[in-house]
Amino acid sequence: MFTPKKFTHNPVKIHSDLVSENTETGRYYILDNGKKLPSVTTVTGFKKNAFFAKWRNNNPKEAKRVQRRGNKLHSIIEDYVSNKEITLGDIPPLECELFRGMQKDLDKIDNVRAVEMALASEKIGLAGRVDCIADFDNKLSIIDFKGSSRKKSKGNIENYFLQATAYALIWQEMTNEKIEQIAIIIGCETGDYQVFTENPINWVRPLYREIQDYNNHCLSEEISLGTASLPDI
Repeated sequence: MFTPKKFTHNPVKIHSDLVSENTETGRYYILDNGKKLPSVTTVTGFKKNAFFAKWRNNNPKEAKRVQRRGNKLHSIIEDYVSNKEITLGDIPPLECELFRGMQKDLDKIDNVRAVEMALASEKIGLAGRVDCIADFDNKLSIIDFKGSSRKKSKGNIENYFLQATAYALIWQEMTNEKIEQIAIIIGCETGDYQVFTENPINWVRPLYREIQDYNNHCLSEEISLGTASLPDI
């Protein structure tokens, strides 16, 4: 039996939404002043780009299926956390199974500050859309929702932690509210449901190195980018 939770919302309004554009070098967000910032996912995932591009070329049908699954699952979870009505019969079987398996962990969320909110920092040099900022197990967290074909290990999701840390830093810069925790909630087609939690403090230096590596890569490819300076957290 499906019993939805009623989530408490304490929304924080920080700025208007951002316009994005996709280019050959990744996604960029355009600020009100016209400056373009690379997306968080572009920067933290650039080292895996070649691998995934090759995989997509070799597996076009599976790549499209995985993308559709991810988009649909995100939409369902976003609606659920936003207290919109969820009709299980209207959800495709796979996504419904993943959502139901993830529900016990989703229900640990409360005091929601933001869902699918655009965040940007010229100081850090990044922008993007965060899945959710809320309490998770009573700790203010950057929460990321993922679907996966198979069970994950902590070692192969470091880019998830880097992404979440970037959002934690930007949120603190924009609101003066410190993020206590990263929570990655994953529903796997194998029937595994995983939650990885981390302290963002542990990922600030790795994120800074990743930004430096990305900027050096862009310079070597003659792509013009601004520099980033990370604050302490």
